[in-house]
Amino acid sequence: MMATELFAPHRLDVLHHLRREKVGELMDHVARLASDGKPVNVGRVAFTTSLNLLSRTIFSHDLTSLDDDNRSGEFQEVVTGIMETVGAPNVSDFFPVLAPADLQGTRRRLERLFSRLHVVFDAEMDERLRGRDAGQPRKNDFLDVLLDVAAHEDGKDLLDRQTLRSLFRDLFAAGSDTSSSIVEWAMTELLQNPSSLAKACNELEQVIGPTRNIEEADIVRLPYMQAIIKETFRLHPPAPLLLPRQPEVALKIAGYTIPKGSRIFVNVWAIGRDKDVWDEPEKFMPERFLLGSTIDFRGADFALLPFGAGHRICPGMTLATRMVHLILASLLHQFKWSLPAEMERDGIDMEDKFGLTLTKVVPLCILATLV
Repeated sequence: MMATELFAPHRLDVLHHLRREKVGELMDHVARLASDGKPVNVGRVAFTTSLNLLSRTIFSHDLTSLDDDNRSGEFQEVVTGIMETVGAPNVSDFFPVLAPADLQGTRRRLERLFSRLHVVFDAEMDERLRGRDAGQPRKNDFLDVLLDVAAHEDGKDLLDRQTLRSLFRDLFAAGSDTSSSIVEWAMTELLQNPSSLAKACNELEQVIGPTRNIEEADIVRLPYMQAIIKETFRLHPPAPLLLPRQPEVALKIAGYTIPKGSRIFVNVWAIGRDKDVWDEPEKFMPERFLLGSTIDFRGADFALLPFGAGHRICPGMTLATRMVHLILASLLHQFKWSLPAEMERDGIDMEDKFGLTLTKVVPLCILATLV
């Protein structure tokens, strides 16, 4: 259903105006911060933009505001908490008999975090159902589609309230946290590598020019910008171990027997830094994806698998890549970026924090100046 209704290419094309609107709001917000001389928390504003894009697509309205830092921060805190908890090592994964004891408190922590999101989702569903009972016109968004299926006799067991909660939880957690993480890491690497930043800005000036805003259709004419995103996916994959897989039959790979029902993790973080696969793997070098390189991240090249591959490749890949390119290119096109004095003196903290997603320990808060 996500592939056919929410993330289908034709539906994404129809909603391109919505992505442009959300990015326009982001640019206006950054411009206000720039005029006030305030730093921009890149991860936070990218998170809020991605969150509101999803909520407008699913619920037809924003869940928060770029100007409401407290509410945006609360959402980000919950989503980050979920990702960290799910991604943390759990003794019950290795000794399932211990799972009922919840020795590390993982289940209890997740239940608390989930409940905070469920309050929001329940309110959205209840309000929509009351509107239907009152004869209000349909919004024809993803929530309407899901409620239609749930109301049908064949769908009552398929989409009960708990299943809908879980679906929304996965959509908002995966859709907002991963996209904002890539934007933040890309900006971090560009500020660490001024020559790459200069090349990106020069490309934007030559292709787009100084007088108009960037459209999604422009991205195909920005090969260096695309290379920056690929290089960021290589060094800082949003999901460093992807999601676990489970073989339905026993397999033998490279002499190793993989039993049926095993839990398999693909370490794309390690693949991206493997010196047998990449030249100078620790170096941020977007140029490696130019000059005839055909490596892409859509599942065909095992050297770069930030979204996985095969039938279970991330269904939100197309939306995520459109948003990440558009946000990063717009931020670089409309603003000049510099480090606060303290960061200029001490350097940018590059430490990452492991969870289901790979995020920065210290948020990137930098200064913007209108071009």
